[in-house]
Amino acid sequence: MKNLIKNLRIKRRMIATFAAMHLYGNPSSKLKIVGVTGTNGKTTTATLLFKVAKNLGYKVGLIGTVENIIIDEVIPATHTTPDPIQLNKLLSKMVDKGCEYVFMEVSSHAIDQNRIAGVNFVGGVFTNLTHDHLDYHKSIENYFLVKKKFFDFLLEKAFALTNNYDEHGRIILADTKAQKNTYGFLGSENFHGNIEKIDFHGIDLDVNGEKFQTHLLGKFNAYNLISVISVCKLLGFDIQKVKEILKNIEPPRGRFDHFLSDTGVLCIIDYAHTPDALENALTTVNNFKGESKVITVFGAGGDRDKTKRPLMGAVASKLSDAIIVTSDNPRSEDPEQIIKDIMSGVSNNGGQILSVSDREEAIKMAVEMAMPGDIVFVAGKGHEDYQDVKGVKTHFSDKEVLKKYL
Repeated sequence: MKNLIKNLRIKRRMIATFAAMHLYGNPSSKLKIVGVTGTNGKTTTATLLFKVAKNLGYKVGLIGTVENIIIDEVIPATHTTPDPIQLNKLLSKMVDKGCEYVFMEVSSHAIDQNRIAGVNFVGGVFTNLTHDHLDYHKSIENYFLVKKKFFDFLLEKAFALTNNYDEHGRIILADTKAQKNTYGFLGSENFHGNIEKIDFHGIDLDVNGEKFQTHLLGKFNAYNLISVISVCKLLGFDIQKVKEILKNIEPPRGRFDHFLSDTGVLCIIDYAHTPDALENALTTVNNFKGESKVITVFGAGGDRDKTKRPLMGAVASKLSDAIIVTSDNPRSEDPEQIIKDIMSGVSNNGGQILSVSDREEAIKMAVEMAMPGDIVFVAGKGHEDYQDVKGVKTHFSDKEVLKKYL
């Protein structure tokens, strides 16, 4: 009975998706759409590709977590990947505005719910797969199979590009009909990179013998960068011009966004909300800290994957000199229970361990604890400008609160 109901839902979604596609005149067939999927790095990869293509002079669209953009028109995003009607409406507007390329984040929910059925992708990118969304997918294996489904349905003329470092990336292309390509730093990739320098000023990268520079920070951004360079090559972009653009390119809002206060405290705001993303970001922070302290403020979303909470607590306590566990969109859940779940994974490595459910108070505490030269790292919300409590969204910006108390 359950399978029958599930199949009926799938058929209903497919009908709705194709109806939306035909209602708007099958807009994806008139665009060159590159889909980016994975747990972490989707937003940065898609946004950097959008910025590169725009700076090259193309009319281009972006569909993603932070915002949707049609050339210069910014449209607020409600989902990483919109529902079929909104998606085809956006694509139709992009066609009307003369867009040639579209870079699109493709979420696992969108794949599973057939929101992207019928979309004509010229390429697909896989960034990585780590612990997230298990409240929905129930297991890592199910989560992976949904991601794989995206590549299984790419057409022969499209390209499929995967992260060779990720074990899932090495098998996700097994059944795709698309042209298979890999990127990474192991040595056996189509697009092989070497990190020649990585510090607080940026990254120097060699990809297949060509030199690239950027002021993006962290090894995780080296992976994002090499995926962007690989896509640019696969799309036939002028790589010499791409090099110049990457030298001055800015990351998306809320992705390792940083500023130095008048008191000499380095503040970093990042969207990291999975154990892997938090570990990558904090590892980068620790590479810069020297003798300074790292004070980390973070929480976990309510009504979402509960199994990642203790893992995030373990990561943060291992890689910080002090942690303040707080709220991050508790939604319908009790914030104190979410904090308790996180704290169950925290280990005492000699650093300060604090908790306070009021996120503004938590950030204020971190600022008061910080001495000149210290680093305050606020994770989980990034670009978001709201706090979701009991179904009510109120304005809240980590960056605004940091600046208020500094």
